[in-house]
Amino acid sequence: MTDSRIATAQLGTDGPTVGVQGLGCMGMSFAYGPADAGESRATLERALELGVTFYDTADAYGAGENEKFLSPFFKAHRDEVVIATKFALSIPPGEPTKRVIRNDRPYIRQAVEASLKRLDVDVIDLYYMHRRDVNVPIEETVGAMAELVREGKVKHLGLSEVTGGELRTAQAVHPIAAVQSEWSLFSRDIEAGVVPAARELGVALVPYSPLGRGFLTGSFANAEKDLTADDFRRHQPRFTGDNAAANAALLEPVRAVAKAHDASLGQIALAWVQQQGAVHGLPVVPIPGTSKRARVEENATATRIVLTEEELGLLEPIAAKVAGDRYADMTFTSAGRE
Repeated sequence: MTDSRIATAQLGTDGPTVGVQGLGCMGMSFAYGPADAGESRATLERALELGVTFYDTADAYGAGENEKFLSPFFKAHRDEVVIATKFALSIPPGEPTKRVIRNDRPYIRQAVEASLKRLDVDVIDLYYMHRRDVNVPIEETVGAMAELVREGKVKHLGLSEVTGGELRTAQAVHPIAAVQSEWSLFSRDIEAGVVPAARELGVALVPYSPLGRGFLTGSFANAEKDLTADDFRRHQPRFTGDNAAANAALLEPVRAVAKAHDASLGQIALAWVQQQGAVHGLPVVPIPGTSKRARVEENATATRIVLTEEELGLLEPIAAKVAGDRYADMTFTSAGRE
């Protein structure tokens, strides 16, 4: 393991320069079962040492608890880090487990003030629309977000799980620095419309779940059998039942490539995502999530692995063979609207 810092990339035409790999922080306080707070804090520090400067959270992660957890780290390193958070998943009063998608202007203004308070910062570097409410014109949503930029509450705008057409419409209202969507060896639906639009408009792609929520690392084979009861992957179709068994068999080509590079399965999966920037001609900054130092070191090393054309060809057929959707309900994803 080398301690040399990872390379950098720019988010959008006028966006911030960040480490070419970011860190997804959701699992430090939400969704993936219990996490060790002390180890999570050490992981944040270690990531920064390695040149990981782009940290991803959202107001929906633990109903704001993830933003609060990250706040001391951000304050200690404010000039070194780029903070990304999101709005749109509202929690109705008295229904703590329910989420309602809201993109309306009053909610956006309420959400940004709450995030600024929890993060304890004066400005958010990158503010995403987390999910799309199709009942609100995207021009209105991005227009309200643009007001936050003019007011100095937000520096740059991002969108998550939008279609190529929605991205073009949004870009006409205000520059979009980044689109965050699921992109991995198991999930490639965005290549049809979103990736070409982003390339055309000069928008960076920020792949979330580039490790297939851990499945591509081989760390679990069946969510119902291998994961704790509070792990939300137990409710995702591709990780349970017959789908899980079929998808586990798809890892064999990844194992072959990993062996050739003396690398882990996860490193090959990340190297593949990273290399899509060169394949498709746009900045790609994946945000693998982890709360462990050893894993963030492993992930950072993946940025220096270059796959051959033959290896890319070996991995190419995997996504088309994946059994099960990304979510039980795909209506709120870009693929559900393309």
